[in-house]
Amino acid sequence: MAGHSDSSSSEKKSSEAMNDLPIFSAENMQNNMKVIYYSRTFMSIIGGVIAGILGFTSLMGFVFYFLVMAITSFGLIAKAKFSVHSYFDSWNRIILDGFMGGLMSFVLFWTFAYDIVHIF
Repeated sequence: MAGHSDSSSSEKKSSEAMNDLPIFSAENMQNNMKVIYYSRTFMSIIGGVIAGILGFTSLMGFVFYFLVMAITSFGLIAKAKFSVHSYFDSWNRIILDGFMGGLMSFVLFWTFAYDIVHIF
């Protein structure tokens, strides 16, 4: 049941609650997100060129893209020394953000490299 609480205990509770909240710098978080987007874009371009040179078509090319993005996610997590919550507010930031954004670059360079190597 709800009862009257002592003011010193409420101050103690609020002090403990402040210690439990993680504190993030907005500038650092923004810089970390830029690193993720740049890394995923770069790996999408490199992956697209490799998929085109290897001659992947249809579903195999998209499977290769998801494999490249999984390796990129693992690399970013390893770069963060597996302490993701020190640099990002959630795992979704490092695993999923920018995942579909690089797809357009991948398809562009995949078709470009495939055309140059296998058609011309």
